[in-house]
Amino acid sequence: MQRQGALAFEYEKESSAERLTSLAGLPLYLDLILVSGMAAAVHRHVHAAGEQGWMDIQMVIALIFLNLSGGDCMSDLDRLEHDAGFAAILLSIERCLFSRRERRELAGRWRRTRGRAVPSAGAVAEWLRRFHDPDAPKAEAGHASIPAVTEELKGLWLVNQVLLEFMQTHNPSAAATLDMDATLIGTHKQDALFCYKKFKAYQPLNCWWAEQGTMLYSEFRDGNVPAGHEQLRVLQASLEYLPASVTEVLLRSDTAGYQQELLLYCGEGKNERFGVIKFAVSADVTQAFRAAAATVKEADWKPLIKQFAGKPQETGQEWAEVCFVPDWVGHSKKRADYRFIAIREKMEELPLGDQPELPFQTQQFGSKGVYKLFGLVTNRKDPGNQVILWSRERCGKSEEVHSVAKSDLAGGQLPSALFGANAAWWALTLLSHNLNAVMKRLVLGDKWIVRRMKALRFRLIGLPGRVISHARRLVIRIAADAETLQTILAARKTILALAAAPSG
Repeated sequence: MQRQGALAFEYEKESSAERLTSLAGLPLYLDLILVSGMAAAVHRHVHAAGEQGWMDIQMVIALIFLNLSGGDCMSDLDRLEHDAGFAAILLSIERCLFSRRERRELAGRWRRTRGRAVPSAGAVAEWLRRFHDPDAPKAEAGHASIPAVTEELKGLWLVNQVLLEFMQTHNPSAAATLDMDATLIGTHKQDALFCYKKFKAYQPLNCWWAEQGTMLYSEFRDGNVPAGHEQLRVLQASLEYLPASVTEVLLRSDTAGYQQELLLYCGEGKNERFGVIKFAVSADVTQAFRAAAATVKEADWKPLIKQFAGKPQETGQEWAEVCFVPDWVGHSKKRADYRFIAIREKMEELPLGDQPELPFQTQQFGSKGVYKLFGLVTNRKDPGNQVILWSRERCGKSEEVHSVAKSDLAGGQLPSALFGANAAWWALTLLSHNLNAVMKRLVLGDKWIVRRMKALRFRLIGLPGRVISHARRLVIRIAADAETLQTILAARKTILALAAAPSG
């Protein structure tokens, strides 16, 4: 007999693979989808399915599980379908996620006998197509336009709002620190446009809620739309999704947010619900700003100190308050108190004749030499050192989630040539991320919060098991150690407790 490989083992097909699963931990998320109110929210707000075939709740769950299990394209739905044990679980419990009306009409939705537990790639593609507005103007190079959000897509963000309200109920925070930032999703779609980095992309503008570790809202955009384009409108849309128990909003942004209308809106309290929004936004280092920074006395420059392991640590940078009043501040009728802070960092000497184009502004400070120069505008009253470090927290989790959405989840592989279909795919990716954030924070506990998806798949989701029906019970027997089994059992008890806890 011919050897299969170099070592003394062989592979054969398992003839008794019926009801085996490699995703024995994934059904935990079904518990949470039900208890959090997500399933009911899908019934209320998402209306993209037709009168025949798959329902919206089945589509949403399939794409969330595609993300959580590690798939990144629609064809990976077949991997879920061919996991016989997981498919058996889904078929057995999905009726519990339907409304009473849907259970009554379930059989009539299929012209033939239903043959799958998970929708096919073709069925999902058709469902996603319904999130696209065929009458929306086609994107054009050199012109920044953003299609209106369809009612179907609004429904997904209303589901996300319900999930965040569930998080807020059980992990309340009176404040919402919102980090606004755009991310590029590279693509080879024919109709996609080139971004500022000279490759085809889409560029959603995201609003991250720092206290809850979740994405509050994201506006999907073509790649040629600048990150700061209509940022105030996106902020206003994001504020509408905050739970009623949030009483204070704070904003952080890079230089894309350095816009007169946005800063005046926040600083002068133009939002009826939240009033003044405290902010720290990176300022454009204009010629006038550089001139103002150059006039600061050397004695007024202070070292930027951060805490590391409970001890103060110098960063090699210095900061100073700058007497700088741009025109938009001077024209403010309410004269809100805006502070401008300059941050400088000594540059290493460049060889003579070597003058590359630098990604930052520089400034000569007399005999002290040439420094990198950065600016910050804020309406916070805290010491400048604290404001700078607080603003830089934006560069941590809010930017990490872009990597998670595009690499750990399915957000980096857009499925369609249709703008609206891709917008729905991105929204479902972020909904999957938020569901996982709720699972870690409310169910699994503190030690799980910092773990990324690969750790959850290795330790919780991707567990081998066998699904057994016995005495009218569905049993999942997992091949794992006692600690892992205890983690799963404790998680289910916690989810039950969350369901019983009073809301509001």
